[in-house]
Amino acid sequence: MNKRIIPYGRQNITDEDIQAVITTLRSDYLTQGPAIKKFEEDFANYIGCKYAVAVSNGTAALHIAAMALEVGEGANVITTPITFAASANCIAYCNGKVWFADIDPNTFTIDLNKIESLINSRSAGFFKGIIPVDFAGYAVNLEQLRKIADKHGLWILEDACHAPGAYFIDSKGEKQFCGNGKFADLSIFSFHPVKHIATGEGGMITTNDHGLYQKLLLYRTHGITRNPASFINTKAFAAGLKTEDAIEWPGWYMEMQELGYNYRLTDFQAALGVSQLKRADEGLVRRRQIAAKYNRAFEGKPWLIKQSGDILGHAYHLYVIEVKKRLELYNELRKKNIYAQVHYVPTHLMPYYRLMGWKEGDMPYSEEYYKHCLSLPMYPTLTDEEQNYVIKAINDYYNE
Repeated sequence: MNKRIIPYGRQNITDEDIQAVITTLRSDYLTQGPAIKKFEEDFANYIGCKYAVAVSNGTAALHIAAMALEVGEGANVITTPITFAASANCIAYCNGKVWFADIDPNTFTIDLNKIESLINSRSAGFFKGIIPVDFAGYAVNLEQLRKIADKHGLWILEDACHAPGAYFIDSKGEKQFCGNGKFADLSIFSFHPVKHIATGEGGMITTNDHGLYQKLLLYRTHGITRNPASFINTKAFAAGLKTEDAIEWPGWYMEMQELGYNYRLTDFQAALGVSQLKRADEGLVRRRQIAAKYNRAFEGKPWLIKQSGDILGHAYHLYVIEVKKRLELYNELRKKNIYAQVHYVPTHLMPYYRLMGWKEGDMPYSEEYYKHCLSLPMYPTLTDEEQNYVIKAINDYYNE
């Protein structure tokens, strides 16, 4: 009996990470300081995009990204049912309407053909945008999706929370990394503890669009700007004077120009992110090694319906299997301190979205996936011994 719990995901905090946080705690800035800019620049370089905006969490990233894309009352937006609820909720936050398109059962990600069929089922201009999700770390082919979006005049907001370092191969045979801004208008990432990069809570938005970048900076900090080039009021008003003769903008002045939010990341979280980012590629290598071992261990098993996707380009935030007798296996694994998890309950069948008219049978592939899916332990510090224990526990259960 394994006494230590083996979860489906776990953060890895090193002495270097701890020292980076301590150094920042002893500095002059705990928030709104230089560590934020450093993290943004390093992350943009890692992803391969022009701009990155750090925020308090992935949900905040989705929310202000939707705002920047001008989602408003009645805006119709398409996303996948197999995702964390925030991927859809960001549209509801902006008073838009969420539409779901079913998944491809081979990849567990949104089916591009079903997206186009849904778009064609409505009048031109009915839909405003698409939120694909790189589920489990499998990169959606955004080159193909961009062609669909351009054909119908839609924006793309990529939810890449599971997929820093993931990529797909484009039509020229080149790697296209998630979040690089070449196909999606905006992409978002999460730094929750079980993700590839952990800051406790935290998120990032990436883009190559300078206009969207400027909006994001505004929305994450109450809609307030301190940039004189953007000020609307006069210098005289700002200084509390009646004339603008020889007046400079006073150092204290700022303007709230939009209704924004306090979605800022702290400096000590950013410092942790900078430190974690240095090991991002190392973590990806290990995740793919773990996935390859699972693939070999379960290949051809009669109880297995499907394994997680191809290793090529997959970031493996999750390693998902579809199995027979899922509930029984889940319970048996917990008895052995293996805390597998289910990702996710289909969003369209959450009570909130059922109230919008969604019902069982609307997304058959997503609903069938949910009946069988199970996420196995997947994180870089999972030892060979622990993974062997997980594999043996699953094989032993089905051999009984």
